[in-house]
Amino acid sequence: MDYYCVKPFVAGDFGRNTVLDNRVHPPIVHKLHYEVDVWIGDVLITSFPCYLVTEEAERELLKIGVSGVTFADVEVTASELFQRLQPRTNLPSFVWMKIHGQAGHDDFGMAPGHELVVSERALDVFERLGNESAGIRSFDEPEKD
Repeated sequence: MDYYCVKPFVAGDFGRNTVLDNRVHPPIVHKLHYEVDVWIGDVLITSFPCYLVTEEAERELLKIGVSGVTFADVEVTASELFQRLQPRTNLPSFVWMKIHGQAGHDDFGMAPGHELVVSERALDVFERLGNESAGIRSFDEPEKD
């Protein structure tokens, strides 16, 4: 199976209700509040070190039995910027995608440098549902600056 490094679109940042331990790197997030500034339709979004997917993407990933990931609740709110820039845009429901697999072995894993690595079948789900803004390269390719 082929694997890919994926750099999702950063649609926002941690909200005020996020609980994290930033004494370590990457920080350990205990409770995630994601505040969206701009959403352009991608089903996979990020703010280091967390990843969110739409509930639709979660259902499709679970349907194919992906490995190396679990899903958890997340509080998602729209920032004032989002409300000004995209007042007619309704955000979908998102879930927190927690990565715990081995890169290049499980469907989801983290490579050195905290890069998200996904299997071809997981990437197919994201591409089918809409992931236009993500940077994608083969897992065995060197990263370009």
